[in-house]
Amino acid sequence: MEKNRNKKSSGLALAPFLIFVVIYLGAGLILQSQGVEMAFYQFPSVTAMFIALLAAFAMTPGAVNERFAVFARGAANVDVLTMLMIYLLAGAFSSVAAAMGGRDATVHLGLSLVPAQFLAAGVFIISAFMGTATGTSMGTIGTIIPIAVGVAAESGLSIPLFTGACVGGAMFGDNLSMISDTTIAATRSQGCEMRDKFRVNFFIALPAAVLTIAVLLVVGRPETVQALDGLEFSILKVIPYLLVLLLALVGMNVFLVLTIGIFTAGLIGIVSGSLDVFGFAQGVWSGFTGMNEVFFLTLFCGGMSEMVTHNGGIRWMMEKLQGMMRGNKSAQVGIAALVSLADCATANNTVAIVLSGSMAKDISREYRVDPRRTASLLDVFSCVFQGIIPYGAQLLSAAALATANGVPLNPTDIIPNLWYCWMLAIVGLASIFIPFADGVCRRDPWNWEYDTAESGVAEKKALLEAEKSI
Repeated sequence: MEKNRNKKSSGLALAPFLIFVVIYLGAGLILQSQGVEMAFYQFPSVTAMFIALLAAFAMTPGAVNERFAVFARGAANVDVLTMLMIYLLAGAFSSVAAAMGGRDATVHLGLSLVPAQFLAAGVFIISAFMGTATGTSMGTIGTIIPIAVGVAAESGLSIPLFTGACVGGAMFGDNLSMISDTTIAATRSQGCEMRDKFRVNFFIALPAAVLTIAVLLVVGRPETVQALDGLEFSILKVIPYLLVLLLALVGMNVFLVLTIGIFTAGLIGIVSGSLDVFGFAQGVWSGFTGMNEVFFLTLFCGGMSEMVTHNGGIRWMMEKLQGMMRGNKSAQVGIAALVSLADCATANNTVAIVLSGSMAKDISREYRVDPRRTASLLDVFSCVFQGIIPYGAQLLSAAALATANGVPLNPTDIIPNLWYCWMLAIVGLASIFIPFADGVCRRDPWNWEYDTAESGVAEKKALLEAEKSI
């Protein structure tokens, strides 16, 4: 059955993906033309995906139970279920840590350590740390933008520059964090470990961050230095973020990392009086429910992707791409372009990765792109475009928060100041042609589990073992 299913080829099978994009993008464009605020987030992505899923059901041959069996095979895939559980735990950790005051304490600690003349670069670094530790760019922006705007106004600095530094730092964390939904989606869709993707990704994100800091140190120096007062914080409340970051970096299982983080944050909150047992329980539940959208979206998309594959859509896509992709490098460019277009269409980097993940996995397998590399490319370029599209949630929220704090700001004013996103795009493209980010991939060019029995897995494993023994 699997062989027959894989031999199908039909461009029409991709229609559900197109239906999702048309509904989601079309609704956003219509509402935006009417001047509706946050237009691209008024029509729920889950509803659009549900409609697309119904179309996939209608297009799949067989009895209803047979169609549902195909859907369930994709929705109940071990990678999808693992992704869903990690989403829930990551949401709970962020919610509990924020409820006990850890997020504000971390921001205030960072600002108190940064010399006033280096504030723009300092805001970027603080945002980068917060985004990496919490795994959420939106939470980072919501916490830091009001403070950054106030600091910039008092120091006579460019508001768009400070806002761009904050958004850039938040996207750094979103891209690199091992508990962000983009990292979870990218690694699970490609079947690689988070720490391995982190190592590849780090060699792309770090140069972009260093270049950004250098630029901000030059263009962000204030004419007059304004001291920052009244920044109260408790170092104790910063510990959960540091602990999660450290445990993730040393390679501990992500389920254990997040569970330890949740209960550490809760215990510190109870000891410090910021939370009680009921507040802790509510924080965990609030974190779970806060992941509703990405949870259902991933569940539906996992099942729909399996139905599209069953109907021959992915195979058709691969046949068409073969004419444009000549080898490993062009395949990497194709993967980057695929997720970039998906993000521009959906205005959501996690959705973009979930949508393009299965196609990227097939391209990776066909052209021997290391899955760790593929996961990194998906995360990097989805975050690049999510950061710079003016109708994305990050820029819309940043502009709205700045305006709410007395500084009218348009999302398009921030785009020229998004130094990190521009640097990340340049370094990301360069890494495809100059293999400075492939250091961890050279001895194991792809995951053996990706190959089918026909591809000679046993022979390739034996060859690799022989190579290692030399």
